[in-house]
Amino acid sequence: MAIQKKKVTANSGRISLLVNGKPVEFEIGSLPHQVDTSHTLAHTLRETLGLTGTKVTCDNGACGSCTVLIDGKAILSCMTLTVECQGGSITTIEGLRNADSGELDPLQQSFIDHTAFQCGFCTPGMILSAKALLNENPSPAEEDVKEALSGNFCRCISHYQVLRAVMAVAGRGGGHV
Repeated sequence: MAIQKKKVTANSGRISLLVNGKPVEFEIGSLPHQVDTSHTLAHTLRETLGLTGTKVTCDNGACGSCTVLIDGKAILSCMTLTVECQGGSITTIEGLRNADSGELDPLQQSFIDHTAFQCGFCTPGMILSAKALLNENPSPAEEDVKEALSGNFCRCISHYQVLRAVMAVAGRGGGHV
Protein backbone atom coordinates (compact mmCIF):
# COMPACT_ATOMS: atom_id res chain seq x y z
CA MET A 1 0.00 0.00 0.00
CA ALA A 2 1.54 3.29 -1.04
CA ILE A 3 1.12 5.82 1.74
CA GLN A 4 1.08 9.44 0.69
CA LYS A 5 0.92 12.01 3.46
CA LYS A 6 -0.11 15.57 2.77
CA LYS A 7 2.54 18.14 3.58
CA VAL A 8 0.07 20.70 4.93
CA THR A 9 -0.13 22.25 8.36
CA ALA A 10 -3.12 23.68 10.15
CA ASN A 11 -3.60 27.43 10.04
CA SER A 12 -4.45 29.72 12.95
CA GLY A 13 -4.88 26.97 15.55
CA ARG A 14 -7.73 25.24 13.70
CA ILE A 15 -7.96 22.27 11.41
CA SER A 16 -10.72 21.66 8.87
CA LEU A 17 -11.51 18.29 7.32
CA LEU A 18 -14.27 16.74 5.28
CA VAL A 19 -15.07 13.42 7.00
CA ASN A 20 -17.42 11.10 5.17
CA GLY A 21 -18.76 14.06 3.25
CA LYS A 22 -19.40 16.24 6.30
CA PRO A 23 -17.25 19.25 7.19
CA VAL A 24 -15.63 19.14 10.62
CA GLU A 25 -13.43 21.71 12.26
CA PHE A 26 -11.29 21.33 15.34
CA GLU A 27 -9.41 23.74 17.52
CA ILE A 28 -5.85 22.59 18.04
CA GLY A 29 -4.90 22.17 21.68
CA SER A 30 -4.72 19.75 24.59
CA LEU A 31 -8.20 20.13 26.07
CA PRO A 32 -10.62 17.16 25.77
CA HIS A 33 -12.66 18.72 22.91
CA GLN A 34 -9.56 19.77 20.97
CA VAL A 35 -7.15 17.93 18.68
CA ASP A 36 -3.61 17.83 19.99
CA THR A 37 -0.81 18.14 17.45
CA SER A 38 0.34 14.65 18.50
CA HIS A 39 -3.03 13.00 17.81
CA THR A 40 -3.08 10.51 15.00
CA LEU A 41 -5.93 10.51 12.54
CA ALA A 42 -6.98 7.12 13.94
CA HIS A 43 -7.27 8.66 17.42
CA THR A 44 -9.25 11.64 16.14
CA LEU A 45 -11.63 9.46 14.11
CA ARG A 46 -12.26 6.98 16.91
CA GLU A 47 -12.02 9.06 20.08
CA THR A 48 -13.14 12.51 18.97
CA LEU A 49 -15.62 11.68 16.20
CA GLY A 50 -16.78 8.25 17.43
CA LEU A 51 -16.07 6.56 14.07
CA THR A 52 -15.01 3.23 15.53
CA GLY A 53 -15.06 1.38 12.20
CA THR A 54 -11.44 2.50 11.89
CA LYS A 55 -9.56 -0.16 13.85
CA VAL A 56 -6.23 0.18 15.62
CA THR A 57 -4.43 -3.10 16.03
CA CYS A 58 -0.65 -2.79 15.82
CA ASP A 59 -0.53 1.00 16.14
CA ASN A 60 2.70 1.11 14.16
CA GLY A 61 1.65 0.79 10.51
CA ALA A 62 2.27 -2.92 10.09
CA CYS A 63 -1.22 -4.45 9.80
CA GLY A 64 -3.40 -2.13 7.68
CA SER A 65 -6.44 -2.34 9.98
CA CYS A 66 -6.50 1.44 10.42
CA THR A 67 -6.59 2.17 6.67
CA VAL A 68 -8.81 5.08 5.62
CA LEU A 69 -8.92 7.14 2.46
CA ILE A 70 -7.68 10.69 2.21
CA ASP A 71 -8.63 12.31 -1.07
CA GLY A 72 -9.29 8.80 -2.41
CA LYS A 73 -5.86 7.38 -1.50
CA ALA A 74 -5.28 4.71 1.15
CA ILE A 75 -3.35 5.84 4.20
CA LEU A 76 -2.53 4.30 7.56
CA SER A 77 -4.40 6.49 10.01
CA CYS A 78 -2.33 5.27 12.98
CA MET A 79 0.77 6.70 11.31
CA THR A 80 -0.73 9.99 10.12
CA LEU A 81 -1.12 13.02 12.35
CA THR A 82 -4.51 14.70 12.14
CA VAL A 83 -2.86 18.08 11.52
CA GLU A 84 -1.22 16.61 8.38
CA CYS A 85 -4.69 16.11 6.92
CA GLN A 86 -5.70 19.80 6.93
CA GLY A 87 -8.20 20.39 4.14
CA GLY A 88 -8.36 16.72 3.21
CA SER A 89 -11.40 14.61 2.44
CA ILE A 90 -11.35 11.57 4.74
CA THR A 91 -13.45 8.47 4.04
CA THR A 92 -13.87 5.78 6.68
CA ILE A 93 -15.75 2.51 6.38
CA GLU A 94 -18.83 4.32 7.74
CA GLY A 95 -18.65 6.75 4.81
CA LEU A 96 -18.87 4.12 2.05
CA ARG A 97 -22.58 3.45 2.54
CA ASN A 98 -24.77 5.57 0.26
CA ALA A 99 -25.98 8.40 2.51
CA ASP A 100 -29.26 8.84 0.60
CA SER A 101 -30.37 5.25 0.06
CA GLY A 102 -28.51 3.54 2.90
CA GLU A 103 -27.28 0.98 0.37
CA LEU A 104 -23.89 -0.57 1.00
CA ASP A 105 -21.03 0.20 -1.34
CA PRO A 106 -20.66 -2.59 -3.96
CA LEU A 107 -17.34 -3.56 -2.37
CA GLN A 108 -18.93 -3.91 1.08
CA GLN A 109 -21.72 -6.02 -0.40
CA SER A 110 -19.23 -8.17 -2.28
CA PHE A 111 -17.33 -8.90 0.94
CA ILE A 112 -20.62 -10.12 2.41
CA ASP A 113 -21.55 -12.12 -0.70
CA HIS A 114 -18.15 -13.83 -0.81
CA THR A 115 -17.85 -14.35 2.98
CA ALA A 116 -14.61 -12.35 2.86
CA PHE A 117 -14.45 -11.79 6.60
CA GLN A 118 -14.65 -13.75 9.79
CA CYS A 119 -14.24 -11.71 12.97
CA GLY A 120 -14.38 -8.56 10.83
CA PHE A 121 -11.74 -6.57 12.70
CA CYS A 122 -9.42 -6.13 9.71
CA THR A 123 -12.23 -5.93 7.14
CA PRO A 124 -12.67 -2.12 7.11
CA GLY A 125 -8.99 -1.63 6.30
CA MET A 126 -9.11 -4.26 3.57
CA ILE A 127 -12.21 -2.75 2.01
CA LEU A 128 -10.72 0.74 2.03
CA SER A 129 -7.42 -0.47 0.56
CA ALA A 130 -9.38 -2.19 -2.21
CA LYS A 131 -11.52 0.92 -2.68
CA ALA A 132 -8.41 3.05 -3.21
CA LEU A 133 -7.20 0.58 -5.84
CA LEU A 134 -10.56 0.59 -7.62
CA ASN A 135 -10.64 4.40 -7.52
CA GLU A 136 -7.32 4.41 -9.35
CA ASN A 137 -7.85 1.35 -11.54
CA PRO A 138 -11.48 0.19 -11.93
CA SER A 139 -10.40 -3.00 -13.76
CA PRO A 140 -7.30 -4.26 -11.95
CA ALA A 141 -5.59 -7.56 -12.65
CA GLU A 142 -5.55 -10.11 -9.85
CA GLU A 143 -1.87 -9.28 -9.19
CA ASP A 144 -2.81 -5.60 -8.75
CA VAL A 145 -5.37 -6.56 -6.09
CA LYS A 146 -2.83 -8.74 -4.30
CA GLU A 147 -0.33 -5.86 -4.31
CA ALA A 148 -2.92 -3.33 -3.09
CA LEU A 149 -3.88 -5.63 -0.20
CA SER A 150 -0.34 -6.70 0.66
CA GLY A 151 -0.24 -4.38 3.67
CA ASN A 152 -3.46 -5.74 5.19
CA PHE A 153 -3.11 -8.72 7.50
CA CYS A 154 -5.79 -11.06 8.77
CA ARG A 155 -5.41 -14.04 11.07
CA CYS A 156 -8.93 -15.40 10.63
CA ILE A 157 -9.64 -16.02 6.96
CA SER A 158 -8.16 -17.13 3.74
CA HIS A 159 -7.32 -14.20 1.51
CA TYR A 160 -8.86 -16.11 -1.41
CA GLN A 161 -12.35 -14.93 -0.41
CA VAL A 162 -11.09 -11.34 -0.19
CA LEU A 163 -9.49 -11.61 -3.62
CA ARG A 164 -12.71 -13.03 -5.10
CA ALA A 165 -14.78 -10.26 -3.46
CA VAL A 166 -12.61 -7.49 -4.92
CA MET A 167 -12.36 -9.11 -8.35
CA ALA A 168 -16.16 -9.48 -8.46
CA VAL A 169 -16.48 -5.70 -8.18
CA ALA A 170 -13.54 -4.88 -10.46
CA GLY A 171 -14.77 -3.70 -13.83
CA ARG A 172 -18.30 -2.97 -12.57
CA GLY A 173 -17.68 0.61 -11.54
CA GLY A 174 -16.75 -0.26 -7.95
CA GLY A 175 -14.33 2.63 -7.64
CA HIS A 176 -14.74 6.36 -6.99
CA VAL A 177 -15.91 7.36 -3.56
